[in-house]
Amino acid sequence: MNTADRAQGTERRHPVSRRGLPLSCCLLVSLLGLFSAGCASLSSPFHRTPPRPGRTSLGSQLVIVPTHAIGNFLVVEGKWDRSGPYHFLVDTGSSVTLVTPAFAKRYAAKDAPPPDAPRVRVRSADGQVAELRPTTLRQLGIGDARFDDVFALVYDCATLSAHLGVKIDGILGFPLFRETLLTLDYPHGRVLLQPTRSTALIPGAAIPLNDASKTPLISLRLGDRSIVALIDSGSDSPLSLNPVGLDPAFASPPRPGATVSTLTGDRPQQIGRLADTLGIGDYRLPRPIVDLTDELSSLGGGILKNFTITFDQERDRVHFQRDTREPIVSPPRRSAGISFSKTPAYWRIAGVVPLSPAAQAEIRTGDLLTQINGEPVAKWDVNRYEQLVASAEKIACRFLNGTQEIDKDVRVFELVP
Repeated sequence: MNTADRAQGTERRHPVSRRGLPLSCCLLVSLLGLFSAGCASLSSPFHRTPPRPGRTSLGSQLVIVPTHAIGNFLVVEGKWDRSGPYHFLVDTGSSVTLVTPAFAKRYAAKDAPPPDAPRVRVRSADGQVAELRPTTLRQLGIGDARFDDVFALVYDCATLSAHLGVKIDGILGFPLFRETLLTLDYPHGRVLLQPTRSTALIPGAAIPLNDASKTPLISLRLGDRSIVALIDSGSDSPLSLNPVGLDPAFASPPRPGATVSTLTGDRPQQIGRLADTLGIGDYRLPRPIVDLTDELSSLGGGILKNFTITFDQERDRVHFQRDTREPIVSPPRRSAGISFSKTPAYWRIAGVVPLSPAAQAEIRTGDLLTQINGEPVAKWDVNRYEQLVASAEKIACRFLNGTQEIDKDVRVFELVP
């Protein structure tokens, strides 16, 4: 959700943000419906070698793992003993795997670092640093794939679980799949794993990976310029763009958007629509919507969802494939102008878009939302809420103020035309 990391003396960057909500590793939700970020991915110029993935074994030449599509995230399920099933978010933007304290306790290897081992420094998208406990997992599995002796960091995914409406037990970072051909098949809702030396023909446009440390960095075209971006399935946003040195032209200028949650705090989003065309191999995305960042540029789930993407780390390339060569259209970004953190009983307002209908309705940070269109917020998962924002003209909201309940209608508007 654009993160970077380093271990012991080096820093890890952990862009955990979301579209008005949090993610790449954790995050806040927003009535904007915009989860953006990634999780723990290699930070500083990506020179440190990421941890080895441990021993990998596949039960067949092609392991097919169904996914739950929640927003623009892919969540897979694993069960290999009497416990579980476990749910993991696949995050190619993370340079490390994260697991919850309960999962780490149950599956810690005999030689795992002790609880008082030196922490790993993790730098979030806003530049602040946190520290997470390292561990080694004796086993982790999805479908018929097994990963043994996996290096991981311990992270409480409770906030992410509350937002997505599914208990998340961990976030699977890119290095975990280094000994496989990893395919994220967004259109068909599945993850495919094959041996690295598979001779099967991989369809689509092949793009060289741009980094020797096996980080999924690729070159893209923006108009007549070339940019380097991270492929970040742990981000719900479309394109996160660092504009330094590019001076991009905008069809719709950047404006404040959702409140984006990171590992160490929240930050306001700046979102707009570019005037140029984005090129990914042979595919074209005219005038994409972008989230401006001062971190590494990245492709998030908002764009990746249009493709089947195969990462061939053995040959240092990634393949993008879709059934048509027609340009990918980015529709207007609709919003209710409210970002929130989520609990089963209420959603706490984390941010309000300036000058939006929500601001005019005097909705403020800290307000507690208890009902949407007459139903408790517990009945509104991410997908259902995003469908509402995409189609409704207004949303009936009930807020709790002390012991008093207040009803307000919030008009949905085009945040980015």
